[in-house]
Amino acid sequence: MCTETLSHAVDRLTAHGYTDDFRAEPDGMRAVVAGILYRPELLVVEEIARFEGISDPADEAIVLALHCREDGIKGTYTVAFGPGMGALDAEMMHRLRDAITTE
Repeated sequence: MCTETLSHAVDRLTAHGYTDDFRAEPDGMRAVVAGILYRPELLVVEEIARFEGISDPADEAIVLALHCREDGIKGTYTVAFGPGMGALDAEMMHRLRDAITTE
């Protein structure tokens, strides 16, 4: 049984065109490489990968594959998940929740 690690998930998504890195900022989600700030509602969540810590299952992280329909920017957003998530990341995750797609 082969279990994907967080770094493997990011590498796989990067190989599939998710080459930018998103980070939460007070006014939205910044595509770091492109330098563009987006309202989270403009982004589509195309994949979610969740990971638990090996020694501590409560040590969780999540990787989202995001893209903007307006300009095609694609990237990943990696964040602590669960009680360790910061308030700003929690707000952005709440705003992104309606952007989850099954396409």
